[in-house]
Amino acid sequence: MSTSTVRWERIVRELVERRGDELTRYAYLVCGDPDDARDLVQDALVKTFGRLRNGFSVSSAEAYVRRAILNGYLDRGRRATRWRSVAHLAAQPEATHPATPDVERRLDLHGELAALSPRERACVVLRFYDDLKVDDIAATLGISPGAVKRYLSDALGKLHASLADPEPEPEPAPASSPAKSPARPARESGAHHV
Repeated sequence: MSTSTVRWERIVRELVERRGDELTRYAYLVCGDPDDARDLVQDALVKTFGRLRNGFSVSSAEAYVRRAILNGYLDRGRRATRWRSVAHLAAQPEATHPATPDVERRLDLHGELAALSPRERACVVLRFYDDLKVDDIAATLGISPGAVKRYLSDALGKLHASLADPEPEPEPAPASSPAKSPARPARESGAHHV
C-alpha cells in the first residue's frame, strides 16, 4: 500500500471520528430524514474519497463532504420531482402526539421544512445552520444572489404562514341595551384647563 493511500484513509477515519455526527446532523437538516441523512453522508464520503485525493486535511475534506451532501440532496430532489405524481400512493406512518409543546413545535418545523422545495430548504439550511451570507449561498449553489433572496423569502414566508399561531377569534360584544356615549367627567369647580 502506498503512503498516499494510507494518508487519505487516515483523513477519512479522522473525519468520521471527529466530525461524523456533525456531518450527519447537517445532512439531516438538509434532507429531513435520519436514514436519508446517513445515506447522504455515506454517498458524499464515497464521492469525495472514491478516487485518490492528495493534500486533504480534515477541515478541507469536511468542506468537500458537506458540498457533496448538499449536491446529493439537490440531485435527489430533481429526481423526486419526476415522481411526484405517484407520491400520494406512499403510505404515511401514523402520527404520534408529542408530549411537550417544545417537541410539538420542533415536529411542526420539521414537517414544514419537508414541505419546502429542495432549493428553498437548501437555502434555509445554508443561511441559518451554516450561517452563510447570501453571496456565499449563491456561490455554493451556483445560482445568483437574487435567486437566493427569492428562495429565502419564499421559504420564510411559507414557514411563517404555516407556523404562526392562529389569531384568536374576536369576542362578540354582549347583546345588551343600545350603546350610550361615554359620559363626560364633570369639571371640578375652580380647576382651569389650559
